[in-house]
Amino acid sequence: MHPAAEHSPLGKSSEYIATYTPSLLFPIPRATKWAELGLSAETLPYVGVDFWNCFELSWLLPSGKPVVAIGEFSIPADSPNIIESKSFKLYLNSLNQTPFVDIASLEAVLRADLSAAAGKPVGVRVRRLSEVQAEGVVALPGVCIDDLEISVSDYAHPRPELLRCDESRVVEEALHSHLLKSNCPVTSQPDWGSVVVEYRGAALDHASLLAYLVSFRQHSDFHEQCVERIFLDLQRLLKPEKLTVYARYVRRGGLDINPYRSTEKVAFQNLRLVRQ
Repeated sequence: MHPAAEHSPLGKSSEYIATYTPSLLFPIPRATKWAELGLSAETLPYVGVDFWNCFELSWLLPSGKPVVAIGEFSIPADSPNIIESKSFKLYLNSLNQTPFVDIASLEAVLRADLSAAAGKPVGVRVRRLSEVQAEGVVALPGVCIDDLEISVSDYAHPRPELLRCDESRVVEEALHSHLLKSNCPVTSQPDWGSVVVEYRGAALDHASLLAYLVSFRQHSDFHEQCVERIFLDLQRLLKPEKLTVYARYVRRGGLDINPYRSTEKVAFQNLRLVRQ
């Protein structure tokens, strides 16, 4: 468990406060987990973002009439802190009985509070339900590897030694799987996700990638660190010209978390899947 998480509200009984309380936000330094992966803020081999989507966002108009919307938050992958998920939920619920003149005023408050907690500017969009509904859901790019035949017996921890590639062939492809599962390092609750690997490099053996992803099944870590571990393991194996790894996780407590990590400075898209 991350040492800071022991002092967070995650896994504890909490009173839900319905009026604006920014002090509820609980930042957790990324540095500890980076160090486990042999990284530091100065040596990150990727750029990226963590998209958070909130489906339980509500506040009051000056008249007292409530409004509901969907919040989209983009936290830089190199920010000093992640924001512990339950504290994020408690903070957002503290807006329920708080009046705001308009959406722009709400966005300004969210941007200031979340940026202060993350330690870097956080992008904020408050979106009307009709806008998100019109976008619908999307399919992941590339080839789905979930129907490949594999034998699995060890689910306790990620096993990068399972990964195989053909160094004599260089390919550019996108692969995805819906079989990613890990556990919350604090509560042990399951985290379900779909993961995408896009790369140009030594040809990755698809079945070995699937076996490797399944090996996360009983692993305990935060969403962000799982994606970073996958990225690093593939980077070491493939020595790619370019590599992007991202995961779209199923929401819990009205929030979903979607980490993106890439060697390329691209415009990441926050598009929902059918399980989201």
